[in-house]
Amino acid sequence: MKLSMLLDWRLHSIVAVAALISEAIGIIKIPLGPGTLLLLPLFYAFIIGLLLNPHLFSATSRLVPVKVSEAAAPVILLSIMPFIARFGSTIGPAIEQILSAGPALILQELGNLGTMLVAMPFAVLVLKMGREAIGATYSIAREPNIAIISDKYGLKGPEGVGVMGVYVVGTMFGTLWFALMAGYLTTLDIFDPRALAMACGVGSGSMVAACSGAIAGALPELRDELLAFAGASNLLTYATGLYISLFIALPVAERVFKWCSGRREMRSAGAKATDFSATVSDAERPERHLGQTAIVMAVVCVVGWISNTINGGSLLVALPGMMILYAMTMLGLVVTRFAPFYLPGVAWVSLVSIVVTLPWFPGNAWIVEQLQSVSFLAIVTPVLAYAGLALSPREFTMFRQVGWKLVIVSLLVFTGTFIGSAVVAQALL
Repeated sequence: MKLSMLLDWRLHSIVAVAALISEAIGIIKIPLGPGTLLLLPLFYAFIIGLLLNPHLFSATSRLVPVKVSEAAAPVILLSIMPFIARFGSTIGPAIEQILSAGPALILQELGNLGTMLVAMPFAVLVLKMGREAIGATYSIAREPNIAIISDKYGLKGPEGVGVMGVYVVGTMFGTLWFALMAGYLTTLDIFDPRALAMACGVGSGSMVAACSGAIAGALPELRDELLAFAGASNLLTYATGLYISLFIALPVAERVFKWCSGRREMRSAGAKATDFSATVSDAERPERHLGQTAIVMAVVCVVGWISNTINGGSLLVALPGMMILYAMTMLGLVVTRFAPFYLPGVAWVSLVSIVVTLPWFPGNAWIVEQLQSVSFLAIVTPVLAYAGLALSPREFTMFRQVGWKLVIVSLLVFTGTFIGSAVVAQALL
């Protein structure tokens, strides 16, 4: 796509405004039974982008022409890279804690594979879903998992529809579901409460809070110990979850999908309307056009920098941190381009950010300090606005055909990852 289209001022201005509005609204907590439904700025940004999408409401085409909507699609992957860099920057400083974690804490991460072992067969054999099932069941579909699917398949394909569908369901109801599930299983007295606490570390702050809070509420005498286990597990998920998802979960999901599909034609539900390529072509990958990518990435970082002003630091205070994220991201893409073997850009960007924040890296303390002014959620909020704007008629067709199925699959995914992790942790305690 031409650089002029990727830099269209209307696209980035609309996303910046949507992100600011979303961040200003903040987190809304809605009491619902024994739990609380949390609505995050990410969700609002996605809805705002969706409502302004000219493919959904033709009346918005005056504000957002179709060509602007089309330009949003390739920007999604670029916009999520700074978040991946910020994500990785939390791992380096905590490397000693991660290395000292016990076997149960480490190996329970493999229990996250329960997402697909429970949900994939049901999605393919019962609900007759196509490749949406891969994106929907290989993880609990939080931001790093979206980045992996975006990098490998693109968010405009069936896998992207699957992961985004589970993301939306998780954003709306994930915290409530984890709270209800964790509290109920604790009262059954089947699992060691420490195992359940470790299973809470799914890599989502709101889900971990709801999950561990429910367990601690049921066993107040063990509150501090259980919250410590949940926190350590979540930190480990931040450190290893991206790589387990990339190198283990996604390949296994592909194999399980092929096994479940058998000989029947493996087409997405949306394939009735149009065909999708299985992967993002080499020519479309950002590392193939580093000059153009550097310019667009700078604009994307400016949008994230503006979004950060509400719940992060001021423009002046956050400037060094955003420049560091930009440098980390571009360095990771340069390594992706010239490395002798291929790893997705998200993996290299994450590795670069981990290395430069390790305790023994020169200047790491200053780097970590500057990054404190950049909010995790604030810089990922624009990503969902871009995603809402980028949806095209074929994605809407696909989602109409499989949308209700994704709600069922999402709940199975959340249940599978929690129980799977708890079972592994229980066996090793």
